Amino acid sequence: MSTNILVVDDEQSIADLIEVYLKNEDYNVYKFYTGKEALDCLNTVSLDLAILDVMLPDIDGFSICQKIREQYFFPIIMLTARVEDMDKIMGLTIGADDYITKPFNPLEVVARVKTQLRRYMRYNHSEVSETPAPTEYDLKGLLINKETHKCTLYGKQLPLTPIEFSILWYLCDHKGKVVSSEELFEAVWGEKYLDNNNTVMAHIGRLREKMQEPPRNPKFIKTVWGVGYQVE
Repeated sequence: MSTNILVVDDEQSIADLIEVYLKNEDYNVYKFYTGKEALDCLNTVSLDLAILDVMLPDIDGFSICQKIREQYFFPIIMLTARVEDMDKIMGLTIGADDYITKPFNPLEVVARVKTQLRRYMRYNHSEVSETPAPTEYDLKGLLINKETHKCTLYGKQLPLTPIEFSILWYLCDHKGKVVSSEELFEAVWGEKYLDNNNTVMAHIGRLREKMQEPPRNPKFIKTVWGVGYQVE
């Protein structure tokens, strides 16, 4: 089955370079230099991943990311020359899954693409087994459904990013077990966990904010100090 990747960058040399490297990996690449062309592509092509430049001549990459998240859950990688932390936080908050700063090594882009696709496929296509894996959990008012990729809290839908959904699903799927940051990171991101990696903690913090959980006494995602996180 072919993999379709959207690439949007107004710097043609960069878009062309990414296209060459992705095509060398046998990916189908839909390359555009404007945001409008990218949005038009959404209506005609079934995409598996998007690489979006933040600064575009017509529609900025953040706006395109938000538009995609209204309907789709495939991974989004933001590409930009801006390095401010707030830009990265904004991109991740509105639904981006990863962030690459220019200048970059095109091999790194390919590696990030492969990582995001592995994670996406793992959490959206269950392996066949004799005992069907659960597709929904209902825990004290928290309802999370893997098939619809929706999560509600006391009947109100939570606007989770794909990464946040995957984290919460993994914790619910291991209900009662304490999951370490290392296990959670490697399961969700599909990469080797490194010491002093605060990525999991930051995403857990944003999850709790969206769930309006008090950080000192959360009801759903408990912190087991020195060990990890647990959904009871």
